[in-house]
Amino acid sequence: MIVTRFAPSPTGHLHLGHAYSALTAYRAAQEMKGRFLLRIEDIDPVRCTPEFTKDILEDLSWLGLKWEEPVRRQSEYMADYGEALDKLRGMGLLYPCFCTRGEVEAEIVAAGHAPHLKKQGPDGPIYPGTCRGMLPEKRRQMMGERPAVWRIDMEKACAAAGTLVWRDREKGVVQAHPEAFGDVVLARKDVPTSYHLSVTVDDELQGVTLITRGMDLFRATDVHRLLQALLGYPSPEYYHHKLLVDESGKRFAKRDKAVTLRSLRESGKTPEDVRRMAGF
Repeated sequence: MIVTRFAPSPTGHLHLGHAYSALTAYRAAQEMKGRFLLRIEDIDPVRCTPEFTKDILEDLSWLGLKWEEPVRRQSEYMADYGEALDKLRGMGLLYPCFCTRGEVEAEIVAAGHAPHLKKQGPDGPIYPGTCRGMLPEKRRQMMGERPAVWRIDMEKACAAAGTLVWRDREKGVVQAHPEAFGDVVLARKDVPTSYHLSVTVDDELQGVTLITRGMDLFRATDVHRLLQALLGYPSPEYYHHKLLVDESGKRFAKRDKAVTLRSLRESGKTPEDVRRMAGF
């Protein structure tokens, strides 16, 4: 049975782009008489709020979507992410990184003569590996002195996983190149997980078989495919849909209040109006 999901972050109100993404997943489940899940990705303790979560549920219900209960809220399942993190750590694929963002940027600038330290990945500048080769004694000392993020040793991880592919409904079979991201963070200083880790674990635990999301996350799937292989998860099918844009070609954003579902509701638009505006 097909299982789809919509997984917004409660950092603002939903806009037309979110409506398109939610309706895409909902329609895919309906057409195949499958299941549609809703997940709230609220791992960010600063930007995510209960008020936005409440508004998201109200907006989606108003739009006519129905989902299975209970809604999975990531902030309630840190133990699941910790278990996955421990497994990767036990495989020798993680290391603590004590660098601040400013220190990383300073090292990249200072190493301007070294091209390999200036590479840009899909998430921005690639981490130069400052803490990767730290001696165990120094690492133990630093663990008691400074907070750390946990990064994946991408070279080791890719060697352990081997050649990887994943399937997209539009693009067909895609060869994964997670090495383009460098040593990504899998657990932050303020929360024991990250986007890459938590969505991979959640999709597996929730039995999602078709992941629908925007084209802006196409490359990130390479990292998720790597984590699936390392954790022993099967790879679901993907559909990376187009991104809605305004008349000037600019992507919709939460800060653009004119196209939030809440403002459209308040202006008198009906759910049918919004569905048409989103292309449904």
